[in-house]
Amino acid sequence: MHTQLHGRGALFDADPAGLAPRLVGLAPGHHRAHPLEHPEEPPFVVLTGARGLGKSAVLGALRDAYQGHTPVALIDCSARQFTEPPAGRSPESWSPSAIALLVIAEQLAEPVTGAGRIAFPRLMSGLVAVAAGGWGDADSERIRREVERILLLNERGGRFGSLAGRWAAKVAAKVVAAAAGGNAFVSGAVEATLESVAEGFTGHRQQKASQWYRSYPNAGGSSQRGLILLSQHFRDGGGSREHAERYLVRALLADLTEAYTGFMAKMQRLGRPLVLLDNAQSSPGPELTAAVLRDRADGIGDRVAFVAARRGEGREELPNATRRKLAEVARRTEWTPDSAPSSRALLVALSPLSADDTLHIVGALCSDTAVPSHLPAAAHRLTGGNPLGVVLLAESAAQHLPGVTSLGELLTAEFRPAEDRRGLPAHQALLDRLVPAEYLEELTVLAAAHDHDSACALAAALLPDTFGPADVRALQTLLAEEGLPVVPGQFVGDPFVRALLLLRLHLRDADHASWRRAHETLIDHYTRPERAPYRLHHELALGNTESAVARLRDDFTTADPRAWLRTLRFIASAPYFHAHDAEGRDFSGRGNRRAAVALGTTDAGYAVPRDVDAVLHLRVRRLLHAVWELTDPLVLPDPKVCDRLRFELEQLSNLRPAAGALLWRASRDWPAAALAGRPLEGPDDPEDDGRGEA
Repeated sequence: MHTQLHGRGALFDADPAGLAPRLVGLAPGHHRAHPLEHPEEPPFVVLTGARGLGKSAVLGALRDAYQGHTPVALIDCSARQFTEPPAGRSPESWSPSAIALLVIAEQLAEPVTGAGRIAFPRLMSGLVAVAAGGWGDADSERIRREVERILLLNERGGRFGSLAGRWAAKVAAKVVAAAAGGNAFVSGAVEATLESVAEGFTGHRQQKASQWYRSYPNAGGSSQRGLILLSQHFRDGGGSREHAERYLVRALLADLTEAYTGFMAKMQRLGRPLVLLDNAQSSPGPELTAAVLRDRADGIGDRVAFVAARRGEGREELPNATRRKLAEVARRTEWTPDSAPSSRALLVALSPLSADDTLHIVGALCSDTAVPSHLPAAAHRLTGGNPLGVVLLAESAAQHLPGVTSLGELLTAEFRPAEDRRGLPAHQALLDRLVPAEYLEELTVLAAAHDHDSACALAAALLPDTFGPADVRALQTLLAEEGLPVVPGQFVGDPFVRALLLLRLHLRDADHASWRRAHETLIDHYTRPERAPYRLHHELALGNTESAVARLRDDFTTADPRAWLRTLRFIASAPYFHAHDAEGRDFSGRGNRRAAVALGTTDAGYAVPRDVDAVLHLRVRRLLHAVWELTDPLVLPDPKVCDRLRFELEQLSNLRPAAGALLWRASRDWPAAALAGRPLEGPDDPEDDGRGEA
């Protein structure tokens, strides 16, 4: 149930009501009516965001909350059943949308509290006509199986009642006879279908439904001709098939509208039917969405609450949609459509989890384990509140605490999702779900890049010759379509995904050869003086600190203090996955020289360069290592290093009185941010905001 979700109250709250009860008309988990926010026409809700934000979990929770209380259907548009026809089924008579409508109707048909099964005579007739287009060389047994599954959509009794079986046998026999007689096959199949189905129609509504296809374009008032045209359009493919599929969607919605019409239906059915489409960026998601939105814009209404989930923002497919953040729809949607079909959609961006949500999840999953006090905040900083990342890290901690000492060790430790499933490194388990598998190798290399040009340099050095600049641009476009943020200065904008990819790059070879080659390539790429911070950043990633210390030392007395602090943060954001020796080379120990240098324990054995201010040089060296340590998303913040960071910045503020207020403010803000698991932001200058000199 939704109580297991965190940070999603805007959807599931009952009092005051969140989006779901206002959309469906029922309180979640109860057969209790709730006023509809949009009683005439609901918005087509689309949950958006990158992988790992919990979109599938939300849809699953919606299904669990309303199943049994109102008709509910959930499909995953990326599932295999929607990618190719089953064995023996002709592609001419199969499409992702057609099978999706059948699967959706099968779920919606199930009885709910106070009301029996819903019949789908319109959709059933259309799907039989479509299937008939592929029966030219089929045996009677295959025809019987296909027909029986479709005819069950019109079964008002038990799920596997005998009536559909009898109809299926009659239809199969008549179809085979029509084919043997040399008649036009589809025409004979449709005629046999309508005749057999008509024998079972006894009520006024069913008779009305049997005549629905008379209004199909160019049907001339004949249901049989309408179904034959529908089947032909479907087999023709292209725009003709899209037209036929839209009519099938309309048939499904018309059957649902019929089920909610009349005095008894209004008494028995309290909530709207709920259709949930996961991974709606994949077919049949876009086709189903477009069909519903187009009909609603044309005034063909329905009574269905649709909630889809898709990766990315959907700006090209839904250009006129209303866009809201999750918190903005907690009490009202403020949604008003116009004449454009896509304006009927309401796109809701799922938000990351808060620090408190992360704390509660870690506490729940590690309830039997002593958790380091700073681990939840550090996990939140690393993941950015990504629900998948938070949960998997917490599960890894539960499996490995107290033996691990950092988030980096949690990510490289073997993670077992279940006792009966094989383990794999936690970072790999995350990457398997956070990035497209077909581009994992390329993204692993390009994660070290900052822009298109540096990505091209890396591709030329570490990727096959067939992967060129055009492929780099295509991959940039793909990342944006996946919903990952576009951040200037980083090829992979999401810090969590980038950290995982860089960790994989570091572990790609036993001797870290790919890691070294990638950073050496970028060091050679950034040769211009104005790009020196980038070069120093990558030198630091290889453990070479002297050039960075010298640059920061020499610029300290002349550079703009804000720019100097930004440069310090950027250089010190270099990734660090395990210790380096005194000369900056990798070694296999668990020691962390950054903390030792930051705390000054190595000063006595360190040779300060000649002809420089030794005090300033050592202070900048300690400061660089402290920031490098505390901005590392893979380690827990060390209070001793935080204290040293405060002290070094405070002392630097004394060395440069004109910039003292800014440096002094950083000495307070940065350690506090590190301990709280927040990024080290640029401090405000007290002289700019009226607080006066410190």
